[in-house]
Amino acid sequence: MSKPYTRLDKNNAAVLLVDHQAGLLSLVRDIEPDMFNNNVLALASLAEYFKLPTVLTTSFEDGPNGPLIPELKERFPQAPYIARPGQINAWDNEDFVKAIKDTGRKQLIIAGVVTEVCVAFPALSAIEEGFEVFVVTDASGTFNEFTRHSAWNRMAAAGAQLMTWFGIACELHRDWRNDVEGLASLFSNHIPDYRNLIDSYNAQTGNK
Repeated sequence: MSKPYTRLDKNNAAVLLVDHQAGLLSLVRDIEPDMFNNNVLALASLAEYFKLPTVLTTSFEDGPNGPLIPELKERFPQAPYIARPGQINAWDNEDFVKAIKDTGRKQLIIAGVVTEVCVAFPALSAIEEGFEVFVVTDASGTFNEFTRHSAWNRMAAAGAQLMTWFGIACELHRDWRNDVEGLASLFSNHIPDYRNLIDSYNAQTGNK
């Protein structure tokens, strides 16, 4: 039985960036490193653009998992930053859950490393507590395609919606007329082919 179409709402959504840590990033093999880094930063950019509350968390960062990548710290200096001492499932950390609930948002956009653990576990826990969960597939990474699809299947079966950062940005924006230049800039900064499209458009129309 199909489920009703639930749209992302920029006034009801928050972004969770889970365990994008230097050590864990070395495990990501299901997507090229440069593309993965770009996608994570694109998600960060759309969170900034749409002014979405954002929560950062790391797992055991004093150990082999390593620190959060510096680009995310720089992007969100005021965001809640939960350095979990050991909980594998971020939802098992009370400070993390409190930071999410304090946003007052019921739609959670989640990305992280690795997909079948750091993303799937809190996603499933959030669904159980009544949140709507949207997993950013191309800003989450893992060992290989087998583990990736196992994670995607498990989350989708539980009710999570699997999306890309581009799809999320478009659904949040709703209508190009809301801000043509802003959305075009967001896309151009993270999609080279889109920059070419915009440059071509600007050349034809005389826009700068």
